[in-house]
Amino acid sequence: MNNSNTIRKVAIVGYNRIPFARANTAYANVGNQEMMTAALNGLIDKYNLKGQLLGEVVGGAVIKHTYDNNLIRECVMKTALDPATPACDLQQACDTGIESAIYIANKIALGQIESGIAGGVDSISDMPIAVSEKLRKILLNARQAKSLGEKIKTFLTLRPADLAPLVPRNEESQTGLSMGGHTEITAKHYQISREDQDNLALKSHLNMAKAYDEGFFDDMITPFNGLDKDNNLRKDSSIEKLAKLKPAFDKVNGTLTAGNSTPLTDGASCVLLASEEWAKERGLPILAYITFAEVAAIEYVKNQQNLLLAPLFAASRMLEKAALTLQDFDYYEIHEAFAAQVLATLKIWESPELSAQIGLKKPLGAIDREKLNVKGSSLAAAHPFAATGGRIIGVMAKLLNEKGSGRGFISVCAAGGQGITMIIEK
Repeated sequence: MNNSNTIRKVAIVGYNRIPFARANTAYANVGNQEMMTAALNGLIDKYNLKGQLLGEVVGGAVIKHTYDNNLIRECVMKTALDPATPACDLQQACDTGIESAIYIANKIALGQIESGIAGGVDSISDMPIAVSEKLRKILLNARQAKSLGEKIKTFLTLRPADLAPLVPRNEESQTGLSMGGHTEITAKHYQISREDQDNLALKSHLNMAKAYDEGFFDDMITPFNGLDKDNNLRKDSSIEKLAKLKPAFDKVNGTLTAGNSTPLTDGASCVLLASEEWAKERGLPILAYITFAEVAAIEYVKNQQNLLLAPLFAASRMLEKAALTLQDFDYYEIHEAFAAQVLATLKIWESPELSAQIGLKKPLGAIDREKLNVKGSSLAAAHPFAATGGRIIGVMAKLLNEKGSGRGFISVCAAGGQGITMIIEK
């Protein structure tokens, strides 16, 4: 531990990601290690880190094979970093990328390390498939059998149904509902219209398309596996096209569609964090600083409309600690898991009644929506669970660096009724 009482400033020095791809498209034949290694090597090349010993690399994946059990360390060993650079895995569902940045930032702030990389990766295409519990036990028993006869006797207990594979299910174990199923309840509970959801989705695509055209992402993305931009982005999206899409979760009375919800996605991202001294010694830019962050959780089993609303509480506590209001920001990045979840968050912030009902001390008020997700967000880029945080931090740091000053607010919701917020300043 740092024995001084000084908390050091934490600089965002760099960022990189590979393009995000809808599941079973461009990255159908690659997995977490290949994607994360590509994102890391892109960062290493950009910031001349080849052969350097960093304090630590941390990140994770929500969906992992057993051979990914030491994922980030395995990836580091495949990069051009000094192989003595330590690494560890961290996972907090969709919060993983931001939580990894907090992990590295805290170590830098306390003087434990001078530099580190935070990241995240997820492959839906390379999803692990397990065997049934009955087959698993039979295989284990057969392995322990002392003779061929005992092995055969064990396998004779197999039944055809035992051979059915178990595919990971995209649902909350506490409720049996998917994120989309929960968010349908959120949309109904808070009266979020289909029209408003589609308009938010359209704006996300148009903002990101414009950002690509202007070259905003040119230095942020390393091409990978034949892809040089996010393949979920729809430059030709329109409100008319979005309106034609059928409900995806509640087929009869639903308002969530494939257009206003994020698809299952593959991708990886990372950010380089450091002390000011470390960055200056190497002639690296200080794009912005991480100044505050907060993690929160919410009850969502009895109140199923709450699953993705924990950032409400994280934001309230964080702003109180920072002595700021929600209006004191130049840019807002609110992760668009679903348009309905973003709109519900904004509606609760604006309403004294809804804020009181959910348990907030006070409403945080309205924001200028022209400052929200100005370069597009997850509805356009898509959402590889653990990789989204790095994408958002990178975008916010670049926005503030280009502006030359200012303050950015980040909010990410996650499975398990959790959420995370962060303040970045220049």
